[in-house]
Amino acid sequence: MPPSERPEPPSRMAAFRFWLWLGCVSFGGPAGQIAVMHTELVERRRWISERRFLHALNYCMLLPGPEAQQLATYIGWLLHRTWGGIVAGVLFVLPSLFILVALAWVYLNWGQVPAVAGVFYGIKPAVTALVIHAVWRIGSRTLRNAWLWAVAVTAFVAIFALDVPFPAIVAAAALVGWLGARVSPAAFTPGAGAGAHGGPVPASHAPALIDDDTPAPAHARFSFTRLAWVLGAGVLLWLLAMGVLVAWQGWQATLTQMGWFFTKAALLTFGGAYAVLPYVYQGAVEHFQWLSGPQMIDGLALGETTPGPLIMVVAFVGFLGGWQHQVLGPDALFAAGALAAAVVTFFTFLPSFIFILAGGPLVEASHGRLGFTAPLSAITAAVVGVILNLALFFAWHVWWPQGLGGRFDALAALATGAAVFALVRWRVGVLPLIGVCALFGLGLALTGR
Repeated sequence: MPPSERPEPPSRMAAFRFWLWLGCVSFGGPAGQIAVMHTELVERRRWISERRFLHALNYCMLLPGPEAQQLATYIGWLLHRTWGGIVAGVLFVLPSLFILVALAWVYLNWGQVPAVAGVFYGIKPAVTALVIHAVWRIGSRTLRNAWLWAVAVTAFVAIFALDVPFPAIVAAAALVGWLGARVSPAAFTPGAGAGAHGGPVPASHAPALIDDDTPAPAHARFSFTRLAWVLGAGVLLWLLAMGVLVAWQGWQATLTQMGWFFTKAALLTFGGAYAVLPYVYQGAVEHFQWLSGPQMIDGLALGETTPGPLIMVVAFVGFLGGWQHQVLGPDALFAAGALAAAVVTFFTFLPSFIFILAGGPLVEASHGRLGFTAPLSAITAAVVGVILNLALFFAWHVWWPQGLGGRFDALAALATGAAVFALVRWRVGVLPLIGVCALFGLGLALTGR
């Protein structure tokens, strides 16, 4: 279409095909996923303008949960009401769920075959490097002053040395941000907005279907009645799902505890998947013992290589927990794993849909006034310290596979260092990095080393 003409509204089928395609190609973590959406929705299809896109993104980044999936849900809702939001959000994660269920089944059945074990040996240093790189990347963007550095260091000491639960760290950081903003407002004020690729927002652009000055459609106008309906429907859906699990298996059963645990995890994922992984580790590995520490690292590696948000690693956690705890009996292990993966995915993502469908009208009424809050700035700083603790945990398991009293794996440590160098110096992508490391591990296995 000519750049001067406003695009035609996409049909529901056209939108369905786009969101399904996006769910199948959304590799590269949130930054890559948001960049793809920006290219397709803002630049190519012009379904939404740059400023409206960034306004929606700012809101999604304020929320706990995967911001890329929430952004897809938001734009789908803006285009096609509740149906569009649910379809966009579900299709963003559904391909990843199916792929991770299949990979988890392969992992449990053939993970000890030498060649497969060699592949996992190679990718564990890559995953450790990715977490180390996340500390550097998020920290360099977040820790802008001494206040935020102090929050990050305190959070690291709290979780590393004092074993403080992650929810308590989030609550304390939010309180520090709220109080700190009154003592030193500038320290907790985020920087100005930028374009989706880090540059300034362009002053002019070709007309978009949802343009800068396009009035909010009727379904996107705020009303207390609609807010009550959405919140009520979301809570009722959660209660029905949890009620079925309790009535079927009891409160202490594995599936019920998974539903409750991942509901809490969904409300604590400020700062992305890397931030909530320590909490998932504390619960899934240490408390419930749904899987082991090394299995958690393997699951993160698989999550890094599949489309969809990285938090989809919870599907791997659920599959292994359902399989190993035999939630449907010893004769239905695959069904048990698949059911558990579906349960944790449902409870992890339900809050995201409620946040978008309930809060969207408020966002549409606040153009030019929405920004990061001071508590969120402090929480994000605390997340840096928490992720550093996660990096040390991964390095410990990869470099000392038999524990600190066992043999130091110098080859794994060297591979981790090389992977970090490749990420920082050459900015290698996630998939190429994991692919090279997997081939490295396979080569070691085939040569008997």
